[in-house]
Amino acid sequence: MDEKTLEILEFSQITTILAGYTSFSASRDLALGLKPLTDYEQIALRLGQFAEARQLLDLEPGFSIGGVSDIREAVKMASLEGILEPKSLVELQQTLAAMRQTRSYLRTVSEELPLLWKIASDIVELRSTEKEIARCISPSGDVLDRASPELAATRRQLREEREHLWSRLEAIIRSPRGNKIIQEPIITEREGRYVIPVRVEMRKEIKGITHDVSNTGATVFVEPWSTMELGNTVRELVNEEKREVERILRKLSAGVGGYETELSLSIERVAELDLALAKARYARVVRACEPVLIDINGAKKESTEKAAIRLVEARHPLLEEKAVPLSLEMGRDFSILVITGPNTGGKTVALKTIGLFSLMAQAGIPVPASPETCLPVFDGVFADIGDEQSIEQTLSTFSWHVGNIVRIIRNATPCSLVLLDELGTSTDPTEGSALARSVLLHFLDRKILTVATTHYGDLKAFAHTTSGVQNASFDFDPATFEPTYHLTVGIPGGSNALATAARLGVPPEIVDKARNMLSKGTLELESLLGDLMVEKQKTGELRTALENERNEVEAQNTEIKNRLEHLKEEEQAVLQEARDGIVREAAELHRQIRQANSELRREMTRERLEQARKALAGAHEQLGSEAWTPKTGESEPAQRIATGDVVYLKDIGLQATVLSIFEDTQEVEVQAGQLKLKIGLESVEKVAEPKPARTRGAVVRTATKVISTELDLRGKRADEVEVALDIYLNDAALANLGEVRVVHGIGGGTVRQIVRDFLAAHPLVKSFRTGKHDEGGDGATMVSL
Repeated sequence: MDEKTLEILEFSQITTILAGYTSFSASRDLALGLKPLTDYEQIALRLGQFAEARQLLDLEPGFSIGGVSDIREAVKMASLEGILEPKSLVELQQTLAAMRQTRSYLRTVSEELPLLWKIASDIVELRSTEKEIARCISPSGDVLDRASPELAATRRQLREEREHLWSRLEAIIRSPRGNKIIQEPIITEREGRYVIPVRVEMRKEIKGITHDVSNTGATVFVEPWSTMELGNTVRELVNEEKREVERILRKLSAGVGGYETELSLSIERVAELDLALAKARYARVVRACEPVLIDINGAKKESTEKAAIRLVEARHPLLEEKAVPLSLEMGRDFSILVITGPNTGGKTVALKTIGLFSLMAQAGIPVPASPETCLPVFDGVFADIGDEQSIEQTLSTFSWHVGNIVRIIRNATPCSLVLLDELGTSTDPTEGSALARSVLLHFLDRKILTVATTHYGDLKAFAHTTSGVQNASFDFDPATFEPTYHLTVGIPGGSNALATAARLGVPPEIVDKARNMLSKGTLELESLLGDLMVEKQKTGELRTALENERNEVEAQNTEIKNRLEHLKEEEQAVLQEARDGIVREAAELHRQIRQANSELRREMTRERLEQARKALAGAHEQLGSEAWTPKTGESEPAQRIATGDVVYLKDIGLQATVLSIFEDTQEVEVQAGQLKLKIGLESVEKVAEPKPARTRGAVVRTATKVISTELDLRGKRADEVEVALDIYLNDAALANLGEVRVVHGIGGGTVRQIVRDFLAAHPLVKSFRTGKHDEGGDGATMVSL
């Protein structure tokens, strides 16, 4: 990428801003060293990493790699058998822990963030080294006693000897003789020896070695002969402690130095992760996104893409909140854009915005614009913006501009972007205009995407009449002549130099004289451009009004659709409520039938029998409708039943032998296997020959059939529940089961209520209860038979 263009467009300021969002020095260096790339795959990878980092911060807003330091120099020193200081080892241990935690977390989200995990997967985990450093050195950088048994023993002995020494010195200070000779009652240290301050005139009163003299000369620091041996012992133990600490540090340093290559790579990978996170933090602050990339020079492309730029609500990244959004599309119908408009109207800012966006995107940095923004991957971005005169190099403004144009012409290709500010200025207007048109024709012939700004009327006409070249202008307020910084493509703009001069403070009489000096054609052209701006403003207002009306209509349509959806939901709710009511009514009718049957079975007095029969007849009458009563064939003529006959129990589906008949209660006592029970005459049917036991599915009832201790009624209709439950209870009773579980689910509670009402009236049921937590809770009922 052209270094001169990077300087002109102030790309380094972007990387400096980005570096401010990094967490440690290595990633900061990466940010400051970012350069635009020309390889589409690499650019897409960088922007993809940023997109995943933004997703990561959405998942974990507080996520960071805090605690990581650039330990590469320390590790390199350790690999050369150097001994690291305790604080360096603590910094290294904290870095190892932070890298391990970062890698561990990204492993858990590797499927959602594969690009970030690919970076993090190269980070080495040295848990044993991390733990060993933490065991030996405190967070404040002190080597702990537990680092080795020898160190602990040495320090313990040192404390004891030092206490002994201090006791001897304090005894000297507190003695009558000591009170006489000492300067002040303290114990201090000089050259590693413990001493007491003695008045200089009393020095001969105490035997010992003088280690120091005060600045005033009034005090000498003496180590008494009586504590000399203890002092020697303390000094030896201190040296021994130093040697042991050095041995421990050397061992820890060697353990780190053996992983120099792995740790250096890990720091590089963590720096890459932090850079991606820095881009995400930057994007959050400036509302930036990754643009859609267009590969215009890829070797593997099947078809050639056009170099088309589309900026949507693009904001100059260095102007922050002062930036006015710019929307622009070029490259499909035309490759040269000539921008005109008033001075200080935003033309140069537009050029720099286009150039900076291209550089930022190709460096993998998000751009402050809408996500619909599309940018080609250029092989070079070339700019001639600004004014750099040089007295030393005898360069005028025009010479500087021409030098830039020569450099651009020599290096630009059809896959490049060229930005030219005030093309052809700083010289004779006629010659400058001709040179500008010739330069633009050169870039047009080579299909090089070019944006140029100008005030030359000839260039406006050239752009209007030349295919592949398009005019654009920055609008101004026709009433005040102040710029609006809004770009319109397709219309040339007036310079409004006189209005701008007046606005900036030039005296009115000077401006009026200048206006009188203008030719009639120039005045008419400026007036025409002003009228066009007024008409454009009116058209914009009309468009805004139409858009508002359209939005209102769309809002009304949306409201109508929502109301229709709400009505449909209400209709479905009413239908569902009606269905539920029918099911509840059916359940109530079945309950009445069960209650009538129960009365018939338990209290068969003639009066109760008559009442039960009436209740049963009423329930059957309600269920006699076509919606609830299944069609049945004609009933067979009743046959007289006698003791010993084989009968068929219609409610249970079993065959049994009649033991006795009770005419007064219209009941019979029957025996089915080992089970004896009383049942109404209307519930049995005499059979000429014993019928085989009813089969369910593919299993035939036999004396050895194994009955499950659980019945699952979930999914059954209300009219199926009682039949299945009745059959199951009889099967369970015949199988001598003491307790069974009936699974009915929770749902709306209808099936549960049917089950429990039926169990309350069934003669085989001793008791029932709601299931415990491990038995299914409210979704199951435990039944004792």
